[in-house]
Amino acid sequence: MPIYEFRCLKCNHCLEILVMNKDEQVEMKCSQCGSSELERIMSSTNYAMGSGQAAKGEAATQTRTCSSGSCTTWNLPGHSR
Repeated sequence: MPIYEFRCLKCNHCLEILVMNKDEQVEMKCSQCGSSELERIMSSTNYAMGSGQAAKGEAATQTRTCSSGSCTTWNLPGHSR
């Protein structure tokens, strides 16, 4: 069940729309001003895997602050370049 995020082009309000199935008819209007002039925006995501410290051969993540907010590096077991 994807949740799509949109920004209203009239009032700049951001809203989410949940789509239960592909055949569902969803009203595409801003919940603030009622405008149907929306643009889809990129959703931000957040994942957590364990404590960030992995034993040898296990996946781990390292999160740090950068100019765009926060950046996460995934350290996955297996071949690397």
